[in-house]
Amino acid sequence: MTDSNQPTPLQARKSGALHGTARVPGDKSISHRALILGALAVGETRISGLLEGEDVLNTAKAMRALGAKVERTGDCEWRVHGVGVAGFATPEGPLDFGNSGTGCRLAMGAVAGSPIVATFDGDASLRSRPMRRIVDPLELMGAKVMSSHEGGRLPLTLQGARDPLPILYRTPVPSAQIKSAVLLAGLSAPGVTTVIEAEASRDHTELMLQHFGATIVTEAEGAHGRKISLTGQPELRGAPVVVPADPSSAAFPMVAALVVPGSDIELTDVMTNPLRTGLITTLREMGASIEEHDVRGDAGEPMARFRVRGSKLKGVEVPPERAPSMIDEYLVLAVAAAFAEGTTVMRGLHELRVKESDRLEATAAMLRVNGVAVEIAGDDLIVEGKGHVPGGGVVATHMDHRIAMSALAMGLASDKPVTVDDTAFIATSFPDFVPMMRRLGAEFG
Repeated sequence: MTDSNQPTPLQARKSGALHGTARVPGDKSISHRALILGALAVGETRISGLLEGEDVLNTAKAMRALGAKVERTGDCEWRVHGVGVAGFATPEGPLDFGNSGTGCRLAMGAVAGSPIVATFDGDASLRSRPMRRIVDPLELMGAKVMSSHEGGRLPLTLQGARDPLPILYRTPVPSAQIKSAVLLAGLSAPGVTTVIEAEASRDHTELMLQHFGATIVTEAEGAHGRKISLTGQPELRGAPVVVPADPSSAAFPMVAALVVPGSDIELTDVMTNPLRTGLITTLREMGASIEEHDVRGDAGEPMARFRVRGSKLKGVEVPPERAPSMIDEYLVLAVAAAFAEGTTVMRGLHELRVKESDRLEATAAMLRVNGVAVEIAGDDLIVEGKGHVPGGGVVATHMDHRIAMSALAMGLASDKPVTVDDTAFIATSFPDFVPMMRRLGAEFG
């Protein structure tokens, strides 16, 4: 199991206007998938722009332990020689995913389609997160949980299916992780594996499966849902992948620039997949000045350069159907809402309760300790914006990188400094966050 570092607190103080150009790290979702599909493909996959945070590096180690050849060839440049669908080997020891729920859950799906036994583990935070929603459909496909901690939590030992079965599965909640795990297991099954989701979740797995040569069809299902059908037992072929900048990481400097008066920054190569841009849609509704330039694409994923300027924001209501496209961004949206004039209501946030921490409660606590009026009503978060944040609080991060970065962004425009109790976990997704923000003019100390 991964041991956490000693706590490293940090304080953010009111800054002058932020200026400059930055490229945030490669998208974490794409990075995980590029490594896993590269490992399941035949031949070589070259990946550029890979996020080299702890979460993704743990996925790289896991793919290596499962028999793929994975090597770093340069700065964010990687090469993977895959073993083919269902070609994984039994690892010599547990697969330690540290803090990464995405890497762990997707790898469970990939392992479920191979006739091997593997144990999945992680740090204290990951050990507390639910895995039953992932392994339930995998067991329908023929995999078997040999052992697990109470409630189906890690450490969990999974025996992959010797003869995987294609299934039709309706996801109980909108979750790209559940969908992806089923599709990755379905690669090894004969016939067609189908996933139906009532609300469309991120489609990175579908786009990348196509990029690697799989036959996959996506159709509308109901008002907001999708039906995804994958033809099993393809021969995936290694393919080059350019990882776009992570919109979830871009959210932190973006919101910081919006709330610090006079700011004017550019963020390059940011992914603009419509299933990931709910935050940008919402911020524009709030009055944010966010311009999009130089739109282009790679491996099915669009990207663009964004110019972001300090803006006067107003409160809005965010509909629940937008949640899947911005589930990781509600924390920093709450920061924007705190600086807005008027009430912002964010509806349908149940999924935030089962992330790295109970992010709904943690977000409310982050705002309250800094003098912002906030209420949780069921699964809704209600923020009373007054146009400024008193600040002065110490934020408990609960080993959650996004809480830490959200609180630091808030402190850059608060009346008094904001302190976070631990920044160590920022390295899981954004190792360069603090120095990058300092280059833009952020006052941290």
